[in-house]
Amino acid sequence: MNRLFAFLLVAVLFTTNTSFKPTVAGSSDYYIVIEKHKYEMTVFDADDNALIIYPVVFGNKDLGDKMMQGDRKTPEGTFHISAKRPHPKWNKFLAIDYPNEESIEKFNERKAEGLIPANAQIGGEIGIHGTWPHEDFAIDQYQNWTMGCVSTKNQYINQLFNTMAVGTTVIIKQ
Repeated sequence: MNRLFAFLLVAVLFTTNTSFKPTVAGSSDYYIVIEKHKYEMTVFDADDNALIIYPVVFGNKDLGDKMMQGDRKTPEGTFHISAKRPHPKWNKFLAIDYPNEESIEKFNERKAEGLIPANAQIGGEIGIHGTWPHEDFAIDQYQNWTMGCVSTKNQYINQLFNTMAVGTTVIIKQ
């Protein structure tokens, strides 16, 4: 099944799926898994049932783990939504707690191994957000355009913004 058809099918299922309601939930009611190689973000309920899949894009076609500030890569690991706010450019923004302890440890190990420059910075301000107004096509065309964030269509970020609570777990993997 091609990806566009699969995403359209998921969108139709979302409108009929009674188990995923766009109302504010507690931070343990749902969790999010982002699979970079699939360009997908899946929302699961507390019983590990996949409820909806959203198409997403990232910062870099490389899709590798974030190494340092400015590499335009999306970090991998387990994070949590740390804040929610409207965004003047990208509709809504769900900040994640990058860098967290796990990220800092990986960063320091990479520095010690000489994989990144000694003066490199870890970066920050990573989150899940929408697109520029009227540019949802970037998601359909798999255009990786962010500085390391995860981007989805504005209608989808609105659903997530209205549903996901601060503290919700976000797992990002290759």
